[in-house]
Amino acid sequence: MPVSAIREFLKLEAAGGIMLIIASAFALILANSPLSSLYSATLDIPVSVQVGALIIAKPLILWINDGLMAVFFFLVGLEIKREFMEGAFASAAQILLPAMAALGGIAVPALIYLAINQGDPVHMEGWAIPTATDIAFALGILALVGSRAPLSLKILLTAIAIIDDLAAIVIIAIFYTDGLSLPVLMLGGGFVVALFIANRLRVARPAVYILLGIGLWVCVLKSGVHATLAGVITAFAIPMRTGDADGPSMLEDLEHILHPWVAYLILPVFAFANAGVSFVGIGLSSFIEPVKLGISLGLFFGKQIGVFVMLWLGIVLGLSPMPEGTSWRQLYGLSLLCGVGFTMSLFIGSLAFEHSAFDVPIRLGVLSGSIASALCGYLLLKSGPPAEGA
Repeated sequence: MPVSAIREFLKLEAAGGIMLIIASAFALILANSPLSSLYSATLDIPVSVQVGALIIAKPLILWINDGLMAVFFFLVGLEIKREFMEGAFASAAQILLPAMAALGGIAVPALIYLAINQGDPVHMEGWAIPTATDIAFALGILALVGSRAPLSLKILLTAIAIIDDLAAIVIIAIFYTDGLSLPVLMLGGGFVVALFIANRLRVARPAVYILLGIGLWVCVLKSGVHATLAGVITAFAIPMRTGDADGPSMLEDLEHILHPWVAYLILPVFAFANAGVSFVGIGLSSFIEPVKLGISLGLFFGKQIGVFVMLWLGIVLGLSPMPEGTSWRQLYGLSLLCGVGFTMSLFIGSLAFEHSAFDVPIRLGVLSGSIASALCGYLLLKSGPPAEGA
């Protein structure tokens, strides 16, 4: 990917991160205002779609979490495929450092959460919540740093977050599926085969993949596997190119079209629907509740420790060079920003705990851990010297 395209991508992600901050703040204000009942009632509005005997009936918030987020994961799938085929992950040397950092940033937060919640099998279901990094939110904070963040630092953060997203997809597929319906899964398998055939035939019409993807989404939704995985599977079926090697990229064209919609609409809507925490009845005990504590400490301490230690090991052991124009101070600031879990952490939390009793600790944990990481990362980077090539 040319440098100009990378800069455009980062600019879009950063602006989307700022939109996330605004949407989240608005949700918090509404949830703690006289309009709180309207906010909750709006998210609980029943929405049904029926085609013949097929009926999908869910409250509005689940259409957002299962439907709109499937589009988000479709875009994530496109980004992952592009990076592995032609981008930053095309060679082992390029992928090693961000992969090590991402794995450290998954393992240490999970261990901290499990250590705090050990002995309670229900609470331990949330171990994956603090393992996520919100790429848009983190890059939005990094954009506020201005010239003190070199381009290489932004690219490294993006690479870590993309690998983190890939890991989240695997975690959701393995750990957060239940009550599987084999007949519906088999029907979904038929759509996967059709997507594979369309890919091998280099079908050049996006509508074909979209229609097959919608069919797959319905099957996955009804099967017990989380519906957002249909977006990833469909994205992996999109051919990089449908003609000659030098021709236009169908995958990149779709990515370019979808990116503004996801950054400026889908993720802010998700944040607005999931970030509204009512502070009524919340006291000191709410902040030391094990689930909340595991999430917030996992995001704040776990992420920075796991990411920075693995970056340090990779560079000191000579497995990967220091990113161009960066310092250890900047790498530590980046490690702090990886603790901004936000949308992905909230999303995994909605899968881990279906009971509403966990809504407050999940949201408090994600918001407090993400805000602390964002503030500390911003202050550390902002107080450092300007960098060239930012």
